[in-house]
Amino acid sequence: MEATPLLVRDVMHVSAASVRNDASFLAIARALTDAGVGSLPVTDNQGRVAGVVSESDLLAQAAVLATRYQSGARGPLVRRRLHDSARAQTAEELMTAPAITVHPEATVAEAAWLASLSRLKRLPVSDQEGHLVGVVRRNDLLSALVGEDAGIQKEIESTILAEEFPTSHETVTVTVHNGAVEVRGRMARGDAERLLARIGGLADVTEVIDNLTST
Repeated sequence: MEATPLLVRDVMHVSAASVRNDASFLAIARALTDAGVGSLPVTDNQGRVAGVVSESDLLAQAAVLATRYQSGARGPLVRRRLHDSARAQTAEELMTAPAITVHPEATVAEAAWLASLSRLKRLPVSDQEGHLVGVVRRNDLLSALVGEDAGIQKEIESTILAEEFPTSHETVTVTVHNGAVEVRGRMARGDAERLLARIGGLADVTEVIDNLTST
């Protein structure tokens, strides 16, 4: 029986800290410190995810406030931009929007791709109406994927190869990385086609890389 792929709901944290869109600069800073994280989802008064506010969003304002902005000949444009950032008073004005979110029913592999492309360490998890229901961390996704890779390899080696292609154990090797399966070795073309089709049909497999040669 083929394994069901892990979903975001299986690895997400349900108790997700967040800030309201009308939260002040100091309230956001305290919330980030209390949660021990670098970013937090920003929600509207209906609990829908509106954006994400991070330490980076606060730094420009903090720097301007600390240096008491004064225009001058040295880097006036950069300083003016920092000064403009310092005018933001609420999470809604400071946040990065629109928010990049993932649904609980998305697979761990899909969430991992999204986290990688967006460079986010924590992805807000939202339901179909956009309400915040949790958060999933990048390291949780990585751990889940590594575990899935081991499960995929075991399924291929101990079930498919051992039971359906018993003579292949000396000529075929399989490696799995982030759901992508690479098959190397020698095999009759007909058997190779059947093997690749069986592997591609496994629920957790995202790609099959054929490096088999025909015998």
